Amino acid sequence: MKKLLCCFIILSSAMVFAQTKVKDTITRRANISYTQKGNSVTFKPETPPLIPIAGAPKPSYSYLWELGDGHYSKEAEPKHTYKNKGNYTTRLAVTNNYDNGKPPATRPKKVAVNDITDADYKDIASIADQNGFTIIKNCDPIPEQEMVVVVSYQNLENYVASGKLYLFYNEKQFKNNNFELIDFRTYANEREVKEKTIAAVDDLDDTKSYVASAENTFKLKKYKNTTTEEDLDASLKEANTLYHNVSILEFDDANPSETRNVFYTFKTTPEMIKDTSATVTMRGIFVPNRSFKNHKAKNLEMEIVTSHDPNKMGSNGSFMNYRLVRFKRVKFKTRFQNNGEGPARKIRLETDIPDMFDKKTFQIEGMYPECPICPKGEEPTVSCLDTIITKKQIIFTFKNIYLPGTEQKNVQEKDSTKGFVRYSMKFSEDFHKVKTKSRTSIIFDKNEPIITNYATTRFLPGISIGAKAGYNFYPDLEKSTSYFVGATISPFKAYRFYWQAEWVNALNKYNSATNVVSEVITNANGTRQLERTTTTTENKSVNWEVPVLIRYNINNYIGVGAGIQANINVASEQTQDIKIETFEGDKENILIKTTTSSNTVKNSFTDFKTGLLFDLTAGFARIGPSLGARYVINFEQDFNYFQVYGIWRF
Repeated sequence: MKKLLCCFIILSSAMVFAQTKVKDTITRRANISYTQKGNSVTFKPETPPLIPIAGAPKPSYSYLWELGDGHYSKEAEPKHTYKNKGNYTTRLAVTNNYDNGKPPATRPKKVAVNDITDADYKDIASIADQNGFTIIKNCDPIPEQEMVVVVSYQNLENYVASGKLYLFYNEKQFKNNNFELIDFRTYANEREVKEKTIAAVDDLDDTKSYVASAENTFKLKKYKNTTTEEDLDASLKEANTLYHNVSILEFDDANPSETRNVFYTFKTTPEMIKDTSATVTMRGIFVPNRSFKNHKAKNLEMEIVTSHDPNKMGSNGSFMNYRLVRFKRVKFKTRFQNNGEGPARKIRLETDIPDMFDKKTFQIEGMYPECPICPKGEEPTVSCLDTIITKKQIIFTFKNIYLPGTEQKNVQEKDSTKGFVRYSMKFSEDFHKVKTKSRTSIIFDKNEPIITNYATTRFLPGISIGAKAGYNFYPDLEKSTSYFVGATISPFKAYRFYWQAEWVNALNKYNSATNVVSEVITNANGTRQLERTTTTTENKSVNWEVPVLIRYNINNYIGVGAGIQANINVASEQTQDIKIETFEGDKENILIKTTTSSNTVKNSFTDFKTGLLFDLTAGFARIGPSLGARYVINFEQDFNYFQVYGIWRF
């Protein structure tokens, strides 16, 4: 019987555990397979099934192959010819587009080349059209996922050169680091070096000096395209000011026209900024010759994403300083990809424009497919971009273009199916400190619209310091006077609700109620005298008040608030004057004698009081001067008071 009971318990437990839902920890994997003939190898990925997203376009994979000899390919099934015999480690980074799962992980695979049967070897493709320096990525960053960055450089000089590569990452404008460099791979004997400071290299001409301004100079240089610069000291100082981390490589003996690639693997951190419309950057600096300061600079811009969706809207206005943005151009970018089976000839982008932007300042910064602006009032016969500005939207229409589809026959390069519009605007004259959201409807020819994510703009809280002075009225105190000065702290130019804290130093003076006591005294000889004692008390104090209140700006000119405050006498002085008058008899007829005395008592940090307050201001409610009135209800008798004051917020 006991054995039967034990079996029943074990069986029941097994059933319970069997019904318990276990978290799926299985990693999706993609495998590398290949067919080989001598030194010619054709690669093929073996990928897991895609998981469609309801309402999204058909999911697909995109690829970045690292072929083990410095070459790379974005083709799905690349064919590569190796130049020399040897063992090559091939890596594959797979990106899942419009897919509801994580990107598949891959393991490197060794390829052994023992025979050279094909002499059709091609050097790494020239990047001279990109000024000899470029940076690409395999995907946009998603928190806690890996991504690959490829830095390509080419010796455009007519001599053999040795130089340096800098890759800066983790911008200081963000609270936490966004990237962790976990590996880099070189194929031309590049070596990592450490520099104690981001310093200058020796140059033949050392007569020039450079004074950099982090506020003015550093923020202006965006390096969208690869630019050629001359002052390496200034560029390194600027980059060191903007970024936390840097990887530095030295290379030797790059031949004229030779192109080389360096591969970096980054893992995005859990603390990575979660704003899915924010733009983050890395910056590369290429020094072709270590003996000179001439160099090339390039920024890699990336939008934070939660899934790999080529149809996306982003903005560089994620965290702006409200004090400095009045004349700033906020830049937006809408990206799109044709996922059809044929080319798109007309693409329409219907983009929301928040009210706080001035549409008159609208300006196109760039586009792809690149084409001129359509002539007004004419039906275009050539490729062009038409823009229509309505009350709530800006409508971009690419007309008479040819954008291939990802499912189109013979389309191998996925990047050729992508396009974008980049534009900028300034804020209106009276814009408020509020978050904005906008998104785009993308329409390919006559297909159903594809709706992008929201691109947001938001402002840093900022700090506003205020100066305050005024007078307190104590209606229940006799002969009271109370003057004060103080300071306030609050968010800069808050729009509606906001917190405000204050510190007030008040000089107070008032009289306590006069006390009169009359008493008839019989002397030893039997005569009677009337003795009257009058006591008056004067109070002086220095008070510190610390109000904390929540305020609400009704409009630009009127604000209200309510809160609590603490009040303590930092220093107090109480002076008591006593006058004794003696009269003959029990009537106040004949004054015989008058005596006076005075007694002063001083204290510090006594008489702690708390209370409620209600506040009203009129003037410039958000910034600048205004007048205010306040009523304070103390939780002590006879200390309720009115306050009038002037305040200036900076």
